[in-house]
Amino acid sequence: MPLPLSLEWCGDHLKLLDQRCLPQDIRYLHLRDWSDVEQAIVTMAVRGAPAIGVAASWGVVLAANAGENLERAIAALRQARPTAVNLGWALDRMQTALDRGGDQDANILESMASLIEADDRRLTQRLVDHGVKLLPAGCRALHHCHTGAVATAGVGTALGVIAEAHARGVLVQAWLDETRPRFQGSALSAWELGCLGVPCKVIVDGASGLLMRRGEVDVVLVGCDRVAANGDVANKIGTYNLALAARAHSIPFYVCAPGSSIDCTTPDGDSITIEERSSEEITAVQGLPVAAPGAIAWNPAFDITPEHLVTGLITEFGVLRAPYRHALKQLPFGRQD
Repeated sequence: MPLPLSLEWCGDHLKLLDQRCLPQDIRYLHLRDWSDVEQAIVTMAVRGAPAIGVAASWGVVLAANAGENLERAIAALRQARPTAVNLGWALDRMQTALDRGGDQDANILESMASLIEADDRRLTQRLVDHGVKLLPAGCRALHHCHTGAVATAGVGTALGVIAEAHARGVLVQAWLDETRPRFQGSALSAWELGCLGVPCKVIVDGASGLLMRRGEVDVVLVGCDRVAANGDVANKIGTYNLALAARAHSIPFYVCAPGSSIDCTTPDGDSITIEERSSEEITAVQGLPVAAPGAIAWNPAFDITPEHLVTGLITEFGVLRAPYRHALKQLPFGRQD
């Protein structure tokens, strides 16, 4: 079964796959106002850091087409989800295009949004190609959260590596953390790999240590929402625990990090804003209560994995190794738009 597109610009509106409905239904939202895009990001109709950035860029185009205040629209979109740096990266490029144009020329902004989307397709494929080369024959990989094609405009990042490794006959088994509290692993990752015919099994987040102890994991592959200048990584909550377990069992722990997720202006993980979401995402599942009445939950959406637990950063530029502060400084970010 072919995977549906995560998003598509239709000339006067943005057609956006509603990830909240997956895997039961494939439904699209037809967004005609930038504030609709903002809400799609906030409510996680669109998720995956690269897809969020691309969607936001089209939100700016919608604002320009409607003759709205672009500064206001860009500022509001930027705050929709604070941890994923891809969002700010895309909006900075849209702001640069606006500044160069000298006015609210929608054609200039549409060209830039189209370029951002095309870049994501091209660069995620490069990242995947680098990642597959790291994996041994007969590999069994463990993945956390969701980093597949619908989380990007292209082939995905960490899950893209897993899918491509299977297609090339390298990977034989994928283990998927269910990834609480929103079950991106059991819902989205398992669905994508199922569509692609990749053998996979879902485990509860707390089972990874036992699985590693039994010798069932050869590599851990995760994505990221932000990489700080020293190599610390912000990713979906539970990633840090997974990195600790991998280190305890001498299993390589790789982070797939497209250039849009790398933030050399943030010195370290402690400087990254961690989004906190509603406690209801923990105390209820699809509206049904699963916690004791009155139970109070703490729901950080992300955690920080310190750089010393990261075996390598897989990027479109190649695989980076420690010391990361030096390696990240060498990246050719001076791309001309």
